[in-house]
Amino acid sequence: MDNHKRKIKEVDQYILNLPADIGEITGSLRELIFSSSPELIEEFKWSMPNYSCKGLVCYLQASKKHVNLGFQKGNELQEKDVENLLQGTGKTMRHIRIKKMEDIKPEVFTSLIQAAMALNEN
Repeated sequence: MDNHKRKIKEVDQYILNLPADIGEITGSLRELIFSSSPELIEEFKWSMPNYSCKGLVCYLQASKKHVNLGFQKGNELQEKDVENLLQGTGKTMRHIRIKKMEDIKPEVFTSLIQAAMALNEN
């Protein structure tokens, strides 16, 4: 499936409005999310990009200094988080904080995204 067709203009605009380095990280994470599964659907809600498949899977939240790759059911991913990247103390939400391009770990992030999708199968 063509990832370009899956992109929505609200998220294009969101990334364009970010500082260049943060925009680059956000764009790379967006591509990684799309390549994790052809079933993930991009939406723009709560002022940020969200990705869902049979329910919410993950989101991207950019700030001036970092980007969070967040998981709505992150608490249920702890055992899959072999590198202890997930942060957060909320009831269910967890996130991985990415401060530079080198922090992106494609294999690790992809497996967590796919595990998050699997949680929605139940």
